[in-house]
Amino acid sequence: MKIASLYNLYRQHFLVDTDTRNIRENTLFFALKGDNFNGNSFAEEALKLGASFAIVDEKVYQTNENVILVNNVLETLQQLANYHRRQLKIPIIGLTGSNGKTTTKELIHVVLNKKYNTQATKGNLNNHIGVPLTLLSMTDKTELGVVEMGANHQKEIAFLCTISEPNLGYITNFGKAHLEGFGGIEGVIKGKSELYTFLKENNKTAFVNPDDEIQVKKTQEINTINFKVDALEFLEADPFVKLSYNDKIIQSNLVGAYNYSNIAAAITIGTYFKVSDKDIKEALESYVPKNNRSQIIETKNNEIILDAYNANPSSMKVALENFESITTTTKVVILGDMFELGDDSLQEHQAIVDLTISLNFDSVYFVGENFNRIKTGKHQFKTYENFEDYIKKNPLENKSILIKGSRGMRLERILEIIS
Repeated sequence: MKIASLYNLYRQHFLVDTDTRNIRENTLFFALKGDNFNGNSFAEEALKLGASFAIVDEKVYQTNENVILVNNVLETLQQLANYHRRQLKIPIIGLTGSNGKTTTKELIHVVLNKKYNTQATKGNLNNHIGVPLTLLSMTDKTELGVVEMGANHQKEIAFLCTISEPNLGYITNFGKAHLEGFGGIEGVIKGKSELYTFLKENNKTAFVNPDDEIQVKKTQEINTINFKVDALEFLEADPFVKLSYNDKIIQSNLVGAYNYSNIAAAITIGTYFKVSDKDIKEALESYVPKNNRSQIIETKNNEIILDAYNANPSSMKVALENFESITTTTKVVILGDMFELGDDSLQEHQAIVDLTISLNFDSVYFVGENFNRIKTGKHQFKTYENFEDYIKKNPLENKSILIKGSRGMRLERILEIIS
């Protein structure tokens, strides 16, 4: 079936699903394949659950007229998303970077939603499947789109740009994330800058933080809109970020000075789209982080900064430095391993150990095989289970606690013990 014909079916309900566990009535079910499953085998089940059509790429599963056979389901999903993006004819903001992508995306979304019907990436569905699904969640009523793009290898951002075709773009920063896949920090810069390349080649525009030398250098030959630095002033982060914009005080619910640039990006983009200062302030002050991203959790026994969604050397460094600057009582740090660092893993974990010790926190706990390879003179645990057993026998009470680690460490599990 040609994409135009499939698009006519999609437009009947503007619904696309890829998981029969969350199927919706009258949706198009795309039978994607994974390492351990074949979506084709769920086609008939999807129809029974309410899907209008199922798209498969193995003829044996084309059992009735509502099952559509294509050469490749994933490629068809991506082509349909790009076809839809072109019909929308709305501004799309492309967003990538090493750290802060999802938080910045959420901030931009809440600001723009004050004036426009804005659709943004759900959660962190920012890959070769998530980006198409984000685009296909937009309807004729959508006025603005915010598309988060993630990558851990070269050419991934370039590919996602060909699907989403952003009119505007923003890169949060260039940090030491996914070093193994990108091949070092220079590879990270090159890979993330593929967004700039797309914007340049298509005469589009980038939002730029003028305090970031790499952003400034990489955007010299493209259209740019700088942060409104004269109107913006960072005030404090103790622990929440407080700033001034056009003489209005904005008190956010975000922890850490490193979130100031994320807020500044949302303000700049909101101003560009003529959202009022009053609405920008209301939107930013109403946003509360969740999903283990810089959450402040007040418990009966402790005050916890939970930042256990992800970690890399850059985000770990700023989280530690910010925690050190906060005015509070006894400070305890719980750090979990950082992943996807390749040959740099031992060196980068050693650097974080050295930094942590130099900051003189009251207590420090290192959790994971990578940290366990380094002599720290602090509490070290090869596994999470070892760490949990220790804390059960040695409770943490009346402490300010920072929890930071990669997603695979799942350090949020300790909340049940220390709450």
